[in-house]
Amino acid sequence: MANREKILTVAAELISQRGPHVPLAEIAEAAGVGVGTLYRGWSDRVALLHTLEHRAYDQLIAILDRIEDAGQTGADAVETYLHESLNLGDQLVLPLRGAPPLFDKDAIAARARIFAAVERFLDDGKRNGNVRVDVHASDVVYCASQITNPAPDTPALQKLARRHIALFVHSIRSPADQPLAESAVSPRDIEKSLAKRASRFGKPDH
Repeated sequence: MANREKILTVAAELISQRGPHVPLAEIAEAAGVGVGTLYRGWSDRVALLHTLEHRAYDQLIAILDRIEDAGQTGADAVETYLHESLNLGDQLVLPLRGAPPLFDKDAIAARARIFAAVERFLDDGKRNGNVRVDVHASDVVYCASQITNPAPDTPALQKLARRHIALFVHSIRSPADQPLAESAVSPRDIEKSLAKRASRFGKPDH
């Protein structure tokens, strides 16, 4: 188990930094294991990428569960979610960060669960009057993908990412005195976009 987690941690870092086609032999070497050990865990690159994407969904869902358990909601919950996502940084191998999109039932369910949790936070904030009514979960999810892509790897970039979180959270707290220039993007719209992008990596695995 220790080797497995070390391989996944190193693989996520290298793939986030260099893209999904980084040689598996380099991942094994950086993790301090033989390439045979890597192949015993994953038959090929696709299998490793699938594991990393599901792992990232689990990490984000764990963050959302902790926020909910702590009783945070509205803009405060969004701010915590964005900072926690930033802390994970290059461990998030996800479609909105360049990974091949997955379409198995577990991946689709995980994405839906993430969107639903963020939407609950926003709905509570809208009812309490501290989140503008035209903000949607897709706005938060996209913001998280951008501040971590690529993962800020210097103090200056970390500071810039935190600054963008502050700007984003401030903007969703502000009264909606002017409508946003674009209408909201729904989770269904994003699923369609991911399906279209998947052709770059091969057919979706329905």
